[in-house]
Amino acid sequence: MKKRLIITVDGPAGSGKSTVSRILAGKISYMYLDTGLLYRAIAYRAMQHGISIADDEALRELCDGISIPLETCGDMRVLIDGEDVSDNVRTEEIGMLASSISAVPAVRDALLPLQRSAGKHGGVVTEGRDMGTVVFPNADVKFFLDADVDERARRRYEQLIENGGNANLDEVKQGLNVRDYRDTRRAVAPLRPADDSVVIDTTGIDVDGVIEKMAIIVEKHAKQAGS
Repeated sequence: MKKRLIITVDGPAGSGKSTVSRILAGKISYMYLDTGLLYRAIAYRAMQHGISIADDEALRELCDGISIPLETCGDMRVLIDGEDVSDNVRTEEIGMLASSISAVPAVRDALLPLQRSAGKHGGVVTEGRDMGTVVFPNADVKFFLDADVDERARRRYEQLIENGGNANLDEVKQGLNVRDYRDTRRAVAPLRPADDSVVIDTTGIDVDGVIEKMAIIVEKHAKQAGS
C-alpha cells in the first residue's frame, strides 16, 4: 500500500503558501487543509456576535461548532454550526482579527484535534503558521515560504482587488508588518521555520516555479517512503 504523505507549508501572509498549497494538493490528488481559514472563520463569527478575544469560553464554544467537509483537492470549505462561511472571511479586517485570535491558547487547543484528525491518514497538504512546528511536527515534508514584504503586500493587494474589495497598497503593507510582528513574537506557537523545513524565498518567482521546486522535493520523499 502506498504511503500518503503529510506535507506542511508554513509562512507569513502573502508568501504564496495558500495558492501553491492548493495547487500542489490538486496536482498530487491530496486533500488541501487551509488552517488559516479555520481561524478566520472563528474571527468572523466572533465579530458577528461581538465576542471579545479575551472571552476564552465564548471563543471555545465557537470552536466546538466548526467542521471541515473532507475533500481530496480544490478549495477548502469551513462550516460553523452547519453554515458555510468560507466565502465571507477573506477581508483584511477578518485577517487581522484572526491573527489575534490564533494566539489565544483556548482557541488553539480547541482546533488542534480537528486539524490533526483531518491529516491523520496522510494524503494532505496542510498550510498555516505552525503546521511543521506544532500541529504536524513529524510531517514527512515541511516547507516554509517567505518573500519580501513589498512583494507580499503587492500580492495581497491584487488579490483583494480581484475579489472585488477596496484596498490601499500602503495600508495592506502596514497590516502585513503588524501581523508579522504579532505572529513571530506571540508566546504560543510563534511563526518560524521548523528545523527540518525546506525554506523557499518566493520573491520574484512565479507560482509555477515554486510548485516545480516543491513537487521535486515531494517526489523525492515519496520515493524514499516507498510510495
